[in-house]
Amino acid sequence: MQLAGRVALVTGAGSGIGKGAALLLAQEGAKIACLGRTESELAEVAGEIEQAGGQAMVLLADVSQPDQMEAAIRQAGGAWGRIDVVVANAGINGVWAPLEDLTPEEWDQTLDINLKGTFLTVKYALPYLKRQGGSVIVVSSVNGTRMFSNTGATAYSCSKAGQLAFAKMTALELAPHKVRVNCICPGWIGTEIDDNTEKTNLKAVRYPVEFPEGKVPLTRGGPGSVEQVAQLILFLAGDASDHITGTEMWIDGGQSLLQG
Repeated sequence: MQLAGRVALVTGAGSGIGKGAALLLAQEGAKIACLGRTESELAEVAGEIEQAGGQAMVLLADVSQPDQMEAAIRQAGGAWGRIDVVVANAGINGVWAPLEDLTPEEWDQTLDINLKGTFLTVKYALPYLKRQGGSVIVVSSVNGTRMFSNTGATAYSCSKAGQLAFAKMTALELAPHKVRVNCICPGWIGTEIDDNTEKTNLKAVRYPVEFPEGKVPLTRGGPGSVEQVAQLILFLAGDASDHITGTEMWIDGGQSLLQG
């Protein structure tokens, strides 16, 4: 197993990409600290890992709250003595709306969870990562990094662009400690993220562009899968990528090349 003896912290582990990553990393031998806000979802994921013979713990925390994150990560590090892999995945789409309609509170909520949450996750995991080195995988998006046609997704795209900059800055800072930081940029993936998306009056600012063959060339229009993204996370978490840091990888079936 690629990650035997290692500990992985996965935020937003209760569903979607976080759940897929937690299950696959556990399958490859890692102990999983499942962090999120919904206890029932986290408990289900941890239970699935344990039923398969792995080890997992549930950490309840809001990634935008420093006190909660510091305490939760200290709990994982204290229990297992190390953290080798961090998957900074927790995030929301938030409100997609024209600038005139987007409130400062809505802007703050998206940036706090997506960007500040990434900062807090890595910050509080660092004392453990520095002990033996490790890998940080930041889950960004095609939006704000290679695709800018989703007009109205300004707050979300800015948070995702910020995550990419964060990954590059910290990759250089942490390289002497053998801590690698990379960023993955998924396109349309079959997850539940639309459950926390509010779209308001977007027709007023959207350009009338249609893609008759679908927006994901490799799938002829359909979304990618959580399992595909989890495989990329596994690659960046393991030794096969041990000379890769400060790099962004798009996993979108060509979507961002088409939509731009």
